[in-house]
Amino acid sequence: MELEELLVAAQAHFRKEGRLVRLPEGKRVAFVGDTHGDREATETVLDRFLSPNHVLVFLGDYVDRGPDSGGNLKLLLETKLAHPDRIVLLMGNHEGWAVSPFSPADFWHSLRPERQKQCAQALAELPFAAWHPAGLLALHGALPDVEGVEEIEKIPLGSSDWRKITWGDWADVPGYSAGDYFGRPTFGRDFFEEVMGRLGLKALVRSHQPHAPTYLYDGRCLTIFTSSAYGGTERTVAVLEPGRPLHDARDLKIVTI
Repeated sequence: MELEELLVAAQAHFRKEGRLVRLPEGKRVAFVGDTHGDREATETVLDRFLSPNHVLVFLGDYVDRGPDSGGNLKLLLETKLAHPDRIVLLMGNHEGWAVSPFSPADFWHSLRPERQKQCAQALAELPFAAWHPAGLLALHGALPDVEGVEEIEKIPLGSSDWRKITWGDWADVPGYSAGDYFGRPTFGRDFFEEVMGRLGLKALVRSHQPHAPTYLYDGRCLTIFTSSAYGGTERTVAVLEPGRPLHDARDLKIVTI
């Protein structure tokens, strides 16, 4: 299927899926960080984890930086359409071009205007987050300031809560806000603990921030990456085993691919 056809089919599927994906309790869930044009990383993840016993959750940022953004995106969309219940694609800031163009953006700048618009519109329908009944939320950046997990369904594209999810960073400092750097709002421990408590969450799994510690906030916040686009970072996946009690993000298994 050509990319144009894939985008049309994927856009319709994402619209049906909604902004919040509910993950099943009885399957192993593998969380995949930024792949950023690293098709080889995506192929490795799919070869290793795509099976009826797994659900794969990709945390966004599929394009730009790496050597094969178009190929990586095409592979992910093909796999999503072929196995819609086995793979979840979430929105990262690099999929938010329709709302908030940015630079550098080599993939987006390489597209003809008509294809750029079509691609941006399709990816604008991606889900924002995935929730697991064990008390885990997966998304790209930071937590939205909502009263309940179900409210993520209603977050408007381009809103301040959307920006928190797609662009937000974390800092190991007290307080709620730690500033806004080049359009990346940064949040501290107080904001994290308040929202996690309000939403009844034990663990947050996210990516987006290549220089963040693997674990923050007493192990409740896990940051992973699955792309070679960041020099010096290992390509990792975090796995949640079915039936294993979840106390914090350290109960997930970190796998290097």
